[in-house]
Amino acid sequence: MRRKFLSILLVGSMGPLALQAENVDFMTQVKPLFEGACVHCHSPEKAKKEGGDYIMSTKKAAFAGGDSYGDEVILPKDSNNSPVYWMTTIHVEDPDDDEAMPPKKPLNEHQQNLIRDWIDQGAEWPEGVELEEEARVTFQSVRGLLMKGGPFTTKQIKTLKLWAAQGADWPAGNSLGGAAEDEDALGDNQALAKAIRENILANSPEKAEGDMKDYTNTIPKTGVKYDMVAIKGGEFMMGSPADEKGRFEDEGPQHKVKVDPFWMGKFEVTWNMYEPFMITGVARNKDGSPQDIPDDSAPVDVISSPTTPYTEMSFGMGTDGYPAICMTQHAANKFCAWLSAQTGHYYRLPTEAEWEYACRAGTTGPFSCPEEELSDYAVLDPEQIRVGYEKIGTKKPNPWGLHDMHGNVMEWVLDQYQADAYAGRTGVSENPFVFPTKLYPRVARGGSWYDPAEELRSARRIFSDENWKTQDPQLPKSIWYHTDAHWLGFRFVRPLSIPEEKEMHERWSLGRGDE
Repeated sequence: MRRKFLSILLVGSMGPLALQAENVDFMTQVKPLFEGACVHCHSPEKAKKEGGDYIMSTKKAAFAGGDSYGDEVILPKDSNNSPVYWMTTIHVEDPDDDEAMPPKKPLNEHQQNLIRDWIDQGAEWPEGVELEEEARVTFQSVRGLLMKGGPFTTKQIKTLKLWAAQGADWPAGNSLGGAAEDEDALGDNQALAKAIRENILANSPEKAEGDMKDYTNTIPKTGVKYDMVAIKGGEFMMGSPADEKGRFEDEGPQHKVKVDPFWMGKFEVTWNMYEPFMITGVARNKDGSPQDIPDDSAPVDVISSPTTPYTEMSFGMGTDGYPAICMTQHAANKFCAWLSAQTGHYYRLPTEAEWEYACRAGTTGPFSCPEEELSDYAVLDPEQIRVGYEKIGTKKPNPWGLHDMHGNVMEWVLDQYQADAYAGRTGVSENPFVFPTKLYPRVARGGSWYDPAEELRSARRIFSDENWKTQDPQLPKSIWYHTDAHWLGFRFVRPLSIPEEKEMHERWSLGRGDE
């Protein structure tokens, strides 16, 4: 089914591959390639912003060239003297040459030949046709989709069609791998989760709730310490009563929930913990997977990690001892996998139910402390004058010893956001979890340094939005960063019960959604 769908895409969008050298069509083959690979840097908006002089959005501008490219950029029937073609071939001999185009994602030979043959056939460009910027879709952008196979969402189909229309980039030596070809091949897949789980089973002696104790651990790769608080299982009333001040409808109805025992991070994840995961110095594909995975790689070295950040992600608010911010839920999930692979313990994001249970810590009011004392327990902004977060643990802990559950930074949980998630829960709901089926919205909890008191209530639910990455300059947007969410972080839990590798891999991969 996967191969049949791929064949339809390739033939329907580009024409039979074997015939392309004989008959290149501008509208279906060259235009999509230019729109994905060239227009981002050669649009009127980009030229105005950065002082560039070569614009490709119209036929007149594209053929006219500019001071930096010469007067004739596209010479019909003469590709060798057309910069639009030969500049795409420079990287073959010198990848670092400033004239190599596109500068960061070179075209493959097939894509270069499309441009060459189009020019040599006369460079037909129908009058009135203008180019619009589209996302550049490479093999790594669609590899996961091709491995999974259908059915595909509308967004995924669009991505696959763009990939096919732009020349179906597929670098030599790359295969889909994974379950479709080799179930034991170590990638960021279930085989990796299996290897990590075997180490977890060997290093998790606690079998019952009575074995659980608070502990401090060290991250092997960095030497950074972190603290975990043991939380006994139990029941509580989830949500807020109808008369709670500041209450939203999605916080009800209140209902009884039973939660299994787990450990939770005493503090929010700090930059000291997170930055070595975010900045690795390893060459990575767009999806964060290593470009090279030697056969003797350790599991921790195979896990996908963020691509290099495109700005200073703390935004000048401080890093040493401060909470990490601006990550997507996917990035938070992969951090948990990275930490699990090193430590021999299974870590993941908490569910909404686990988070609220831990936040309330046996209390039933809006906060886990007296409301009039909230400023002693929470970093918040009642006067709308605060300009940033504070170091972790500067405020008093809740009754179970957890710091900053109210305020400082909002915290990711695992669940999909549903406004009516509580409506169908009757009796005692055991470990409720809304399994995500789409990328937006997901749930964050706890309020932040940016918020007034009512946003920090134990029952308050915040849902994610794609506007949290408005400033992201990349197309498509990064799967790793929410650049506009300066108030968003996370903490992790360690369930006493160790799941099978399928569930582990699933929980660590839920953040990708349809992106």
